[in-house]
Amino acid sequence: MSDPTPKRLFIKTYGCQMNVYDSERMADVLRPLGYGVTDAPEDADLVVLNTCHIREKASEKVYSELGRIKEMRIARQEAGGGRMGVVVAGCVAQAEGEEIMRRAPVVDLVVGPQAYHKLPELIARAARKTGERLAADFAPEEKFDALPVARQVDGVTAFLTVQEGCDKFCTFCVVPYTRGGEYSRPVQAVLAEAADLARQGVREVTLLGQNVNAYAGAGGLAGLVRALAAIPGLDRIRYTTSHPRDMDEALIAAHAEVGALMPYLHLPVQSGSDRILRAMNRQHTADSYLKLLERVRAARPDIALSGDFIVGFPGESEADFEATLQLIGDVGYASAFSFKYSSRPGTPASAMTGQVAEEVKDERLARLNALLMQQQKAFNSAQVGRTLPVLFERSGRHDGQVLGRSPYLQAVHADGPNRLIGRIVPVRITGAAMNSITGVITADALLLEPA
Repeated sequence: MSDPTPKRLFIKTYGCQMNVYDSERMADVLRPLGYGVTDAPEDADLVVLNTCHIREKASEKVYSELGRIKEMRIARQEAGGGRMGVVVAGCVAQAEGEEIMRRAPVVDLVVGPQAYHKLPELIARAARKTGERLAADFAPEEKFDALPVARQVDGVTAFLTVQEGCDKFCTFCVVPYTRGGEYSRPVQAVLAEAADLARQGVREVTLLGQNVNAYAGAGGLAGLVRALAAIPGLDRIRYTTSHPRDMDEALIAAHAEVGALMPYLHLPVQSGSDRILRAMNRQHTADSYLKLLERVRAARPDIALSGDFIVGFPGESEADFEATLQLIGDVGYASAFSFKYSSRPGTPASAMTGQVAEEVKDERLARLNALLMQQQKAFNSAQVGRTLPVLFERSGRHDGQVLGRSPYLQAVHADGPNRLIGRIVPVRITGAAMNSITGVITADALLLEPA
């Protein structure tokens, strides 16, 4: 039986879209205990920090936040507001659980990303001061089996985790150590969750995985995409993040044949230098990556490409960096994510010789970003004059404005009524900026899709 007393839950999410999904699911498993989500941490009965371990100084950011939470908890107790519970979840919790408990006594529980389904039990035991304070299991199948199929969503788009972990062991990456090996959810479980989302009005899902195109359910990711496209009401499908090694011909064919699969592909390459790619243990070359993209573009000529890039990896020379700039020039990206290399303790790259000076990393990142921004602006500008189907998601910042996404994941602003939210309507693109495009909703838009 759930506790009838309303409780307030605050979740702060760091990092990737998978953490966003995990935070939503933590709210789901805590809802039967009477927890409703609040945006005000100082008013919360339970605060959860869902952490990410990918970037530099990730742990220190968590400890800094915990210091602020400690002050909030003291102020709350002094005001007679009752005790505030504190949970650290996610990848920092997995990697540094015992250190967190030692350095931050304010923390009641430390829960890894494969154990958050145990939160109700762990919270109950913590309240009785019995049982462990650290849960860091590597059992994704147990987690997904325990999570409720029904999710409470607010909006017309949703993330849907279908794969977790990674077996690639790139030398810079902590994912295999914090999320474990590759695990794929059963097809029927994914379809059931997606169908429930569609019944709630979700029209677009983004399939998530640390290496999502390694999805190993029946038919692979291509088969899953085709099955999802058959769900009534589910009109758009995206996926992220992928590895070039797992981009098979069936998935390329799906881009050509499945209308619901959006023409957008995020395919990280990290470097254009074969020498650096070997040091990263990427297990592909710059040439094999380029030839793969040729096959993708042959199947879907209008596809927008996105990538990830790391500058200043140990041993990276100016010539290696120039090879990355050359690859970017050859591809022409619609968008991209770029980072300075940051050493993650316990990864092979952290012990490599030839660590690049910070000022060199800064200079290279600025040059790389200048090229990427030029390409992104050019891609956005190329949409001016076209009419694109836009899924409107919410009101814009200005009165009478609505905001949506193009098939290429661009933010689209247009003047229109809020009743367009949740609908896909044609928009004639009239302007382009660095991070968004603007347009005019066509006069016959309302006739093309009934309310």
